[in-house]
Amino acid sequence: MHNQNSNFWGSLPNPLIFSDENKVISGGNFHGQPIAFAMDFLKLGIAETANIAERRIERLVNPQLNDLPPFLSPNPGLESGAMILQYSAASLVSENKTLAHPASVDSIPSSANQEDHVSMGTIAARHALQMLQNTRHVIAIELICAMQAVEFRGIDSMASQTREFYKKARNLVPSITKDRVFATDIERLANWLKNDEESEVKHKGGVLHE
Repeated sequence: MHNQNSNFWGSLPNPLIFSDENKVISGGNFHGQPIAFAMDFLKLGIAETANIAERRIERLVNPQLNDLPPFLSPNPGLESGAMILQYSAASLVSENKTLAHPASVDSIPSSANQEDHVSMGTIAARHALQMLQNTRHVIAIELICAMQAVEFRGIDSMASQTREFYKKARNLVPSITKDRVFATDIERLANWLKNDEESEVKHKGGVLHE
């Protein structure tokens, strides 16, 4: 299982599962590099999802890129509308970019050089979780802006399924009629999106942990 130089944490079993043979073998296998790589690759996908969402937000609020009121404001020039929402999304996306740096490329020897190369998988997973939370908030911001934009264009023109989604989201967050603090709105929608994700995974028989 382990040699006499292994520390306590290194002695914990990490089973190998052979599904074809219906066999489980416990061995050392302490190095978590496969998980570290998976988490680091996952972070790239999460970062790109947030990047794309923020660019869609910019196209919704920027009057140079559409024919909607500037910043989706009900009183352009007098009130900020969704301007600060785009600021918040940009900030979260920038934070994701720093968190997306691969943790698995780093290693500092420890335990008197016994643990001479470590995977950093735990840090990679923790950063992936933070990025997932950031990205969910970016998508919540996009949803607030998209709902405001569609009201200018006409809700009646929406497809039936899209309109149903709009109605559910509007029950949680009201239209922008004047400047207000949006932190509560963003958090409410982010939690709703998270719960919806978990319901979908459970419906399909999968497992989701966060």
